[in-house]
Formats: sequence, C-alpha cells, structure tokens
Amino acid sequence: MLTKLGQKFTDLFTKYMPSAFVFALVLTLFTGTLAFAFTDASTIDVITSWYKGFFDLLEFGMQITLIIVTGLSIALSPTIGRLIDKLADKITSPVAVYIIVVFTGALLSLISFGWIVIAAVLARELAMRIKGINYPFLVACVYFSGGSWVTGLSSSIPLLLNTENNFLIEGNILASVIPTSQTLGSNLNLIMLGVFLVIVPLIAYLIIPRITGFRELKDMLIDKSPVKELSITDESKGLKLPFKAASDSLNNSWVLQGLVGLMGVVFILYYFYNNGFNLNFNIMIFIFIIVGLLLHKTPMCYSIAMKRSSSNISGILFQYPFYAGIMGIMLHTSLGTTIADLISSVGTLDSYAFLAFVTGGAVNFAIPSGGGEFAVIGPSIIEGVKAIGVGLPPEQITEMVTRASLSIAYGESLTNLLQPFYLLIIFPVMGKGIKIQARDVMGYLVIPFIILFVLEGLLVTYVPLN
Repeated sequence: MLTKLGQKFTDLFTKYMPSAFVFALVLTLFTGTLAFAFTDASTIDVITSWYKGFFDLLEFGMQITLIIVTGLSIALSPTIGRLIDKLADKITSPVAVYIIVVFTGALLSLISFGWIVIAAVLARELAMRIKGINYPFLVACVYFSGGSWVTGLSSSIPLLLNTENNFLIEGNILASVIPTSQTLGSNLNLIMLGVFLVIVPLIAYLIIPRITGFRELKDMLIDKSPVKELSITDESKGLKLPFKAASDSLNNSWVLQGLVGLMGVVFILYYFYNNGFNLNFNIMIFIFIIVGLLLHKTPMCYSIAMKRSSSNISGILFQYPFYAGIMGIMLHTSLGTTIADLISSVGTLDSYAFLAFVTGGAVNFAIPSGGGEFAVIGPSIIEGVKAIGVGLPPEQITEMVTRASLSIAYGESLTNLLQPFYLLIIFPVMGKGIKIQARDVMGYLVIPFIILFVLEGLLVTYVPLN
C-alpha cells in the first residue's frame, strides 16, 4: 500500500512540480504577495527588502559549494575508491544499498549536514556497481537521511542558544545561555535522534518502489560510451612535458604538498585542543581541504580532482541568491515576525510546542536556513511562550523556551523534504552526467514527510525534556 501510494505521489510530482529554480521564483512572488497583504510594507518596500536580502547567503552559498567540491575531491582519491570497491563487493542487493545509504547518511549528518555529500558519493558509486537500483529513489534516500543533522553536533539553533552574548541575550529576550546539555542532550532530542537512526531506515525500506521499468544510473547517463575516464594519476602524468622540467617537478611534488598538509594537520589539532569538538562550516571545509591534499599527494592530482568536483555546482551558485531574497522579504518587511506573533498568540501550555513546530516548518519554505529562520521568528515565539507561562517558576519557563526552540528546529528541518533547496547539495554529486530534476525525486519524500510529521509532532508535544 505504501509503495503504491508513494508511486502516485511520484507521478504527481513528476507531472506538476517545476524545476528547483522555478520553485524559487514562484516562492519569491508568493512571499512578496503575503508581505504586501499582511504587513504595512508598500510594493517598493517589498521589492527593496527582496534586494536587501538577495546577497545575504553569499557566504553560506560559498561554504556549501566548498563543502561539496572538497568532499567530492576526497571521494575521488585512490584510497577512498578502494574502500568503496571493497564495500561494493560485500553488498549485492539494491535493498541493502538503500538501507545502508540511509543509515550512513544519518550517521554522517549527525556530525554536520554538509557531510551528506559523502553519503551521496557512496550512493552514486554503489549505483554504478550494483544492478537493479532505482536511481531517483536512491537520490531520495540520500536526501531523506540528511534530516538527522538537526539532532546532531551542527544543529544551529541549540548552538546559538549556547552562544555567549547571542542576539536573544543582547535583546533581553533570554537572561542567559541554554547549555547544549539541555537541548541536544535532552531526552526529547535523544529520542528524536533514535528516530533518524532506526525509524527512518525502516521507512525507507517500507516505501521501496515495487515497480518495473525504473531508471538505473547507467541508463540515465547522457554519455553512454564505454570509454573509461582516465584516472587522476594517469591524467596528471599525461600533462607532463616530454622532457625533464622543473615545473613538472613542482607540479608533482609530494614533498611540497605534504608540508602544507602537515601545517594543516597541526592547526586542526590545535583547533580542537582549544575549542573541543566544536564543528562549524569553516573548520569542516579546512579539514576536507587538508585531507584531500594528503590523499591526492601532489598539487597536480589535487588540482585535477578539484576541477572534476567543481563541474556541476551551477545550481547552488545562481539559485541561493533568490532564496536569500525571499529571506530578505520575510525579515525586512516583518512578515516573519507577524506570522510568529499570530501563532504564539493562540498558543496554550498544551499546544505551544506543536505550534512552534508547525511555524518552523511553514517559515522554512521562505527561509531555508535554521539559523536565519530562528533570527526572524525565534524572538516572537519565545516572547509568546514566556507570556503563556506567566506565573510559572523560572526553570519551567526556561524548559518551555527550550522545547519551543527545539520544536522550531525540528519543524524547519522536516519541511526540507517538501522543497528542493537542500537537494541542490545532492545534485552536484548524484546528478553529474545525467538528466534528473527535483520532480523526479520529491514524490518519494511525501510519505516519509507525513509519517515523520505525525511522529515528531507527538514527540515535541508529549516527551519530557529531562
């Protein structure tokens, strides 16, 4: 039943869902219309707000781009290739591929959602080696698995709450930080983490399409010629001059690259010694770069790997500014605050967490960034929760604020399944050399969304924090 229903959703998305870029354009107009209708902003105010936000995600977009290309360059190294070959030899069935990819993606995303790139690389390589894999569904499995990031070490809202002098404290909305032991270490979050490691792979198993005539990766390749791509090592050798030259010695010097790599290792150790296991985008990118340098050994090999890794990132480069513009409309016209105020005004002691969960999910369509969304709606939601809890002990108010903040985070992460923003992280890896669009994948994510919406809604409402 689930597989038949999933196929119906897939057919509907294939027929009616436009490309990810068109989705962003429609969402831009929709958000602008809401701002004009429900705030005091004039038409020019809405357009100006759109422009103000248009470049707010440049840093984030560049970080995502570097996560993708540096992560993929690692996967292109001979060492990782051999590891994937060994793993592929032990996996013989498509079902095993789906489950292993989902579980692996969930584990990696607990460290950071950027590490979903590694799961994408693994999935593509397994799809090339094992017959009978429904490739669009496999792409959905990778994307589906990344939701665990919100319970892990890079979950932006819990990290923000634990940051000294964050904007909530400076604005007198919170009196002090909320330690991650009360957010990421809470019973609610640990149970939610278990959902992603146990229930999500089970959901993936239950919705595996039982159809014939599906598309395998090899069938989808635009260039089906049997000519095998040169290895990075062979390509680097082919670029040498026919005579001995100092330039070739430098281009292929493992000593030169090794020394720079050693410098990087020293800093990485120094960083974690001073900061603990505190991961952010910058240190992750730096780690990926240094690991790539060491695995590829020579400057020429690493340059070739990075060139190959950068060949399919256009979607991120030109679409992220449009989502930043949508975020600008929400922020600069006060539309986000208006929505949050409306939701918090009808909340009760029994319903505030679920309403925060729904609000986080709804606003995520316009602001697909956990930290960015929380900056817009967090203050209003927290003030509303404090008003609901007037007369309660301070520690109980803090617990309510913590639950509401986590609920926003879970809702924000969940609705990623219904919009293609973060699918742009997967496509540069899994969509290379093939014709595939968001509409080919998103239909498989509707049933997981429905199941998780019900399950997560119950958890945020009824599971105690401690």
